[in-house]
Order: sequence, then C-alpha cells, then structure tokens
Amino acid sequence: MRDRQLTTELLAAYSQYLLKEEHSTGTVEKYLRDTETFARWLDGRSVTKELAAEWKAYLLGQDYAPVTINSMLSALNGLFRFLNWNDCRVKFLKLQRQLFRDAGRELTRPEYEQLLASAKERGQERLALVIETICATGIRVSEVRYISVEAARRGRAEIALKGKVRVILLPEKLCRKLLKYAKKQKIVSGEVFLTRNGRSLSRRQIWAEMKGLCQAAGVDAEKVFPHNLRHLFATAFYNAYKDIVRLADVLGHSSIETTRIYLLTSGTEHARQMARLGLIS
Repeated sequence: MRDRQLTTELLAAYSQYLLKEEHSTGTVEKYLRDTETFARWLDGRSVTKELAAEWKAYLLGQDYAPVTINSMLSALNGLFRFLNWNDCRVKFLKLQRQLFRDAGRELTRPEYEQLLASAKERGQERLALVIETICATGIRVSEVRYISVEAARRGRAEIALKGKVRVILLPEKLCRKLLKYAKKQKIVSGEVFLTRNGRSLSRRQIWAEMKGLCQAAGVDAEKVFPHNLRHLFATAFYNAYKDIVRLADVLGHSSIETTRIYLLTSGTEHARQMARLGLIS
C-alpha cells in the first residue's frame, strides 16, 4: 500500500471540491475543521484503516455527544471518498432514535421575544430584524443573503442552495418592516442585510451578535444560535398546521425524517405527555 500522507495541499483540494459541489460555506468550514483536527492527531503518520478506527475510538473517549462524533466521521469519510481511500472509511455510531430534545438547548418563544426586546433596547435594529426574519420564515442563516428589497416587494424570496431552488413566502408584516429598514439604510435594491462596508452579513457575524445579546436578555447562551430560530419556526408551523410534508418543503428538507428531528419536544414536555396517559394508579 502506498504511503498516504494527509497534507495541507490535499485538505485544500478537498475544500475546493466541497465548494464546487455547492456545499454551504458553514458545511465546508466544519468539514475542513474536522479533517484538520484528524490530521493534527495523526501527527505525521500515514493514514490507514487501523488509524481511522483508532481516531473513532479516541473521539469516543472525549467529551463529545454521539451525534457530534458521527458528524466528524462524516467529514472524514467524505475526505476519504474524495481521495479514493475508500478502504479507510469508518462506520458511524449506531444511535437510537431520539424521542425528545434537551430542554437546556431549546429556545422557547418567551426567550425569543426576550432576545428581540434586548436587541431593540440596545439599538441593534439590524440584528433584531435578522432574528425576526429567520424565525418568521424558517430560512437557514446562510440564506439570509436572499432576503432582498425585490423579494420584500414581491412577498417571496427564491433561495438557491445545495443544488435546489425553493420559494419562501415572506409574511406581509415582515415585508413592510424589511422595506422600511431598507429605505432608512438607503438600500434601493439587492440584499437588505449588509455590513457598514456594504458587504453581505456573514453567518459568523450574525452568530456573534446573537451571542452578545444573551446576558442582557437573560437567556442561556447555550440556546442562542441562528439554527435554533429555525427550530422554533418549525415547531410553531407544525403546531399551527399539523402538516409535516408541507413543513419539509418550506424548510428545504429532502427527507421528512430530517423534519421530524426538528419537531422533537423537550424532555419536560415528553414527561408531561407520558403523565397524561394516566396509566399509574
């Protein structure tokens, strides 16, 4: 077997491949971060099936959640497929289907409203509107750039991501807010949410600004990140319409199983549901 050295050049080529395959910037960053972590752990050793399995065992010994380990293994297996090192791929951990979500990670509607109020009190008008836009439409943070003046005027945004195009309807009230904000910022066309230099607002900046609200809003920082706004939208939508197929289309999911994960209740709510069965005398 030839010597398989995981070089920075190979990792860079993998990064370019992921971008060419139209993976989101966030996915590319994560995959690259995970594969670079593996490369550092190798410490110059050649890649083998045995070492890949040893890496999996190493991760199990760290303080990682099983789902996190599987996501790291997914990045590594993707790299091996790209390099045609398929004999080095490792199996994922088998996970029991999750019945409920950790309440410590679930953003509630009152907490969402606290974040909005805090942003407005601090004069962070753009951030407040970004939070409302994500939560009111269920878009991904990487899709914020598709919220344009034209989309607000039409009441719909066309989002092209991961090789798919879907149309998101924008609530009328949200459109009015977006157009009012754009007018105030002298934005006559194109993206609504821009930096002071006129550049697209990055997912990293949105994430950081949201984290900056936590203390003033009195909300646990563990719950505050853009993707949780998408989860809150999914829960509210399903509670209103009970239509998981339609919800999957709105969220841009190719599998309803992915959508089902979004609808998990908290452990506390699950316990209440069990208690309401009335099976204990």
